[in-house]
Amino acid sequence: MQPDSAPTFEVDRLNVSYGHVHVLQDVSFSMGREPLGMVGRNGMGKSTLTNAIAGFLPSQSGEIRFAGENLVGRSPNRINRAGIGYVPQGRRIFPSLSVHEHLTMVRKVRGARWDVAGVYDLFPRLAERRRNGGAELSGGEQQMLAIGRALLTNPRLLVMDEPSEGLAPAIVDHIAEVFRTLVDEGQSVLLIEQNLRFATELCDRILIMVNGRIAADLPADEIARDAELQNTYLGVV
Repeated sequence: MQPDSAPTFEVDRLNVSYGHVHVLQDVSFSMGREPLGMVGRNGMGKSTLTNAIAGFLPSQSGEIRFAGENLVGRSPNRINRAGIGYVPQGRRIFPSLSVHEHLTMVRKVRGARWDVAGVYDLFPRLAERRRNGGAELSGGEQQMLAIGRALLTNPRLLVMDEPSEGLAPAIVDHIAEVFRTLVDEGQSVLLIEQNLRFATELCDRILIMVNGRIAADLPADEIARDAELQNTYLGVV
């Protein structure tokens, strides 16, 4: 087993473009088992990064290494099987499938931590709504379903893209409680967020993305208490 200080996930000089627009520019960072947050304003490249990690976007150069393996060029299903679970921005729930159909369509992993019953225990509201279609769920319920669906792949690293987006404060608090539960159980999480408070309360370190680059890598408590730093990188007054 690797020591806790050893990086298990590394992005090394990653470059990704949309047409002639160079979005990610030599992005590099690493993480071990600690919860790592990434914040930045809209349009800074955060979701481009998560889509590249999950295999939905090709990179022009650089590496994405997980447990020593380079994942660049692999398909999304192979990246998932390598141990990376993805909770996408916007949830991407199928409107015509029921909650239970969403969860039972995920490949079963024998003897693994997560199964459908475990997801219902984590999110009792989903158990109550198990027969409802995706289009009938609230935004918060859809987010719970997106997280539960990702957990059923039993990932070693969970990548969450804007999980608090568009949710009522009470639901955001509930998602935060679930996040803490997962981390306490040893789940490694990369959290991509625009909500600075949400990210700094849940993560040990914060990366700040500005114009497709990692502009800063700081302890979460440092950026949480430094208004000048927030204004410099995020435009927060």
